Amino acid sequence: MKQWSKLRGENSWTMFKVMAEFVDGFEILNTIGPCISIFGSARTKPGTYYYDLAVSVASRLTEEGYGVITGGGPGIMEAGNRGAWMKNGTSVGLNIDLPFEQHHNPFIAPAHNLKHRYFFVRKVMFVKYAQGFVVMPGGFGTLDELFEVLTLVQTKKISPVPIVLMGKEFWQGLRTW
Repeated sequence: MKQWSKLRGENSWTMFKVMAEFVDGFEILNTIGPCISIFGSARTKPGTYYYDLAVSVASRLTEEGYGVITGGGPGIMEAGNRGAWMKNGTSVGLNIDLPFEQHHNPFIAPAHNLKHRYFFVRKVMFVKYAQGFVVMPGGFGTLDELFEVLTLVQTKKISPVPIVLMGKEFWQGLRTW
């Protein structure tokens, strides 16, 4: 077991890793233009209703001049990037280092494929560079991202932005609450 003083010393170096991750993200994403962040399940398979809907929504957003930002993984994230890619639009992936879901999907421009170690840095990138949000059915990660945006709007840390929940049945409990 490490001594407490050694653990504290290692933690102080974390600050530089966090700063580097912010700097990389800001430098890469500062030029992407107007974008919409799309949140949703990593487990949604190609050819299913919500996957196809995400492709369609992302394609339409691209036609209207918006790029797409996703978590960069499979499922809804892949569908969002695929829709933007199909229309030659900006397609950004904000991947996260996890014990699973580590691979990025093939529909992200290499220059816009970011790998994050820290969830909070990743969430800043989702919000800072988005003019709106499309939220498809998903799990805890999707809910975390949605509630982060809702909290930032509620506390006036960001200006009100469009937040579209896709899938009336899935979100009914939240809407009732």
